[in-house]
Amino acid sequence: MSQEFKAFLSQYKVLGLAVAFILGLYLGNVVKALVTDLILPIVSYALPKGTDINTYMAGPFGVGDFTNSVLTFLIVALVIFLIVKAANRYKIA
Repeated sequence: MSQEFKAFLSQYKVLGLAVAFILGLYLGNVVKALVTDLILPIVSYALPKGTDINTYMAGPFGVGDFTNSVLTFLIVALVIFLIVKAANRYKIA
């Protein structure tokens, strides 16, 4: 039974997947903090004075949280793209 379990772990690279998943979670948190604390305050300079980016409304639609989520997604996607590109360049499987 233990040999089968070791074969399963090695065949499907479960440990690598677990590490990648955990790192991905924390990368998402770091990028969310980057967007919330650094990028959105810069974007808020383009808005009218005294407008909070998180509660910004475009007509009847609240777009602040959506903008935050889109920026976070785009930055995470860019970071993952760069990691995969570097891994391919150095032939890391």
